[in-house]
Amino acid sequence: MPKILRHTLLSARDLLVTAGPFLVIALLLLVIAYFALDPTPPTKVVLATGPDQGAYSEFGKRYAAALKQRGITVELRATQGAAENLRLLLDPASGVDLAFLQGGAGEKARSQADADALTSLGSLFYEPVWLFYREESAQRLLKNESLTSLAQLAGWKVNIGARGSGAPNLMRKMLEANRIDAASITLLRLEQTPAVVSLLGGEIDALVFASAPESLMVQMLLQTPGIKLFNFAQADAYSRRFPFMSPVTLPRGVVDLASDMPPADVHLVAPTAALASKIGTHPALVQLFVQAAQAIHSEAGWFQRKGEFPSAKNTEWPLSKEAERFYRNGPPLLQHYLPFWFANLVDRMWVALVSIIAILIPLSRVVPPLYQFRIRSRVFRWYAQLREVENAHGERPAEELVKRLDAIEARVENVTVPLSYADELYALRSHINLVRRRLLSATPQESQT
Repeated sequence: MPKILRHTLLSARDLLVTAGPFLVIALLLLVIAYFALDPTPPTKVVLATGPDQGAYSEFGKRYAAALKQRGITVELRATQGAAENLRLLLDPASGVDLAFLQGGAGEKARSQADADALTSLGSLFYEPVWLFYREESAQRLLKNESLTSLAQLAGWKVNIGARGSGAPNLMRKMLEANRIDAASITLLRLEQTPAVVSLLGGEIDALVFASAPESLMVQMLLQTPGIKLFNFAQADAYSRRFPFMSPVTLPRGVVDLASDMPPADVHLVAPTAALASKIGTHPALVQLFVQAAQAIHSEAGWFQRKGEFPSAKNTEWPLSKEAERFYRNGPPLLQHYLPFWFANLVDRMWVALVSIIAILIPLSRVVPPLYQFRIRSRVFRWYAQLREVENAHGERPAEELVKRLDAIEARVENVTVPLSYADELYALRSHINLVRRRLLSATPQESQT
């Protein structure tokens, strides 16, 4: 091996050995910070949606498609609706991480679970209460083509939604507010699709949905001849009685402009749907879902203007810190320039990295002195043997001391140091020669003696 290469490798080895403990400490701190902060999100998450062909189900598919682009698999858990979703979120064994919740759904649960168990990612869209009824039923039971008051439902067969959905809770509140005896109405609890089939077949007189207009069932019933939509003329009053409700208007012609459907503005009441997560859901996943919500719900719709949703307002549960940061500052700056996984790693680790650097800078100051000591000790340790030889002069035969000196010199010939320390190696060799001259100059005198 060429001497230059050998010297270079030896210098690198010395530097590595000297800085080794420092590097081990730095690596150990990084590993501890990584596991403590857990910057890498899981690749699978479970989202509780709602019944098939409902708005929750349709939006769930959009979230799954959006997060798939980020390498996250979203498992959609079909449910009966908001009430079941809330139970699943509060159940640690359910495996559900996030779910769509309806305004007002958490009022009963707050007496059973701590409010800190869930966090909100923001409100997403209005979820109007749709009361569809048969025009034939109104003519038969009311001798009128239109239903104008909830009190007129006495004697009707009304499906208020399956157990686990949010509509039954809302409908009961509105009946109580109108002082209507629920026993005067035949309340059914059919699931969404069987209820629609029963309505169209004339087996029931009316049904209630609480859903966004993206629901396929809602859009179909709005365009079905003989099916009419109840107009909540007292929508503002309902919103005053129930803070989680908002008055909204279905504009004339918004369903079908060409057919002028509906032929007049329809007043509705609407709770606000929100996306909620368990308190232990990974922050990076929360961040991804909020970003997806921005892309999915920010456009103008039948009841909201562009940019109105998602929003940090009208949330029943505490807002997640990640969601709060998003609504305040938007997406993290690094995600505009770096892949998500790397931007998220830096975003979550930078505080730890700064702390580690602050700890390591003082420690790094001991590396140069240690390196210098290691190199110089390679030379200075021979001075101890050289002094022993010099001190033994006059006590032991000069020939024996010269032989020992030759052995030391032979060993020193194999010592290699960086060029910056070569002067100390040459100084050692000159001192060996100096001692040799002293020994040789004394040899004749000792012979005469």
